[in-house]
Amino acid sequence: MTVRGDAELVARAGHLFTGAQHEFVCAARDLDTWSRPDARQSVARRLPRHGASGLAVKKLFTPVALADEASRAHLREVVANGVEVRISSTPLPHETIVIDRRVMILAERDGPGPREYTVTTSPTLVNGVYSLFAAAWDAATELTAYLRGDAPHLDDDSRAVLRALGAGYTDETAARHLGLSLRTYRRRVAELMDTLEADSRFQAGLRAGELGLTG
Repeated sequence: MTVRGDAELVARAGHLFTGAQHEFVCAARDLDTWSRPDARQSVARRLPRHGASGLAVKKLFTPVALADEASRAHLREVVANGVEVRISSTPLPHETIVIDRRVMILAERDGPGPREYTVTTSPTLVNGVYSLFAAAWDAATELTAYLRGDAPHLDDDSRAVLRALGAGYTDETAARHLGLSLRTYRRRVAELMDTLEADSRFQAGLRAGELGLTG
């Protein structure tokens, strides 16, 4: 069965999600592959809660899914809720959902107009794509480890500046505490924000904490 667009996917294939009992796996380039927010939430409501019935949920993404802080925060929340998330450093052969190794929903290449999805229960097709998913999953990196590995290198001086920011010192107090001129301290703060891709000092502190850079 081929469906066109998010609404038709939910209307014609949404009932298949309610049947997930053992395993729900998903491979996607980014967070927008599978539905816009309203359709994605509609599908999510149909899924059994993770852990409530022994359901294992695995989600595999490319680094594109980590392009902005909102996406990173969303994935960290997903992991906190018990879902396994890994990042694949190589392109994914298929963007797909497989349920209990019996139902597969394959996303066609994105293009103009509503995206098409192929839904099948053919054991040959399902098992073939699942094997590709399993190989990509085994070669991928767990989300937290990937983020730590992707973290920018900060020397001891930069970490000291981060700790001063976290302590809430004024620039004058921080500079004096670190033995720096006010001008040098402010320059290092600006360089640090650039390194962490932060728009504010507060965001820099949050980003550093998320990446484990403040220790």
